Amino acid sequence: MSRVHVSSHPLVAHHVVALRDPATKPPEFRRTVGQITRLLAVEATTTVPTKDVRVPTPLGEAKGRRIAERIAIVPILRAGLGMAEGLLELIPEAEVWHIGLYRDEATLRPQEYYNKLPANCGASMAIVVDPMLATGGSAIRTCEILHAAGIPRIIFLALIAAPQGVERLSEAMPHVSIHVAALDEGLNDVGFIVPGLGDAGDRQFGTSAQH
Repeated sequence: MSRVHVSSHPLVAHHVVALRDPATKPPEFRRTVGQITRLLAVEATTTVPTKDVRVPTPLGEAKGRRIAERIAIVPILRAGLGMAEGLLELIPEAEVWHIGLYRDEATLRPQEYYNKLPANCGASMAIVVDPMLATGGSAIRTCEILHAAGIPRIIFLALIAAPQGVERLSEAMPHVSIHVAALDEGLNDVGFIVPGLGDAGDRQFGTSAQH
């Protein structure tokens, strides 16, 4: 799995602790999701093509580089929304395409309920974001949709991953580059990541009973 990257950055590790803590309230949780996403994005986009430009400064002219790709950010609804916001702060010119999937708790298979890809999917790179890479079903289905739409390069970002999900996504989509903040022990009997952080959507948006 040479295209799998688990961040070793100390700031990522530091912020992951706050995500795991049940005492972290939704406002802080959302803020931390954005912070980790931005750190992961910096690591994941080091090979994005650029073009040479010249830009005027108050004291003359400078050489520089600008991103040369059309980039789409693809949050898997709803939990991926917070990560998309963090990415947009770094890449404000990016398009945002929403894909809605939910996991059937009986079969653990993804069910598609929303797809907002544009008629012309002309982006050269898509960055798929979902806080949890558990069984891998939703990640695989999203990447299949993007691949079928003709997107040549796909990056997948997750905050917490289980080895089972990473392995399944790598096998099904070997061309996808996977970047995660932490790789956990595994899955429990209902397909949730252990030790994980609970339900990322509930914890972001305050819909859990404990919040």
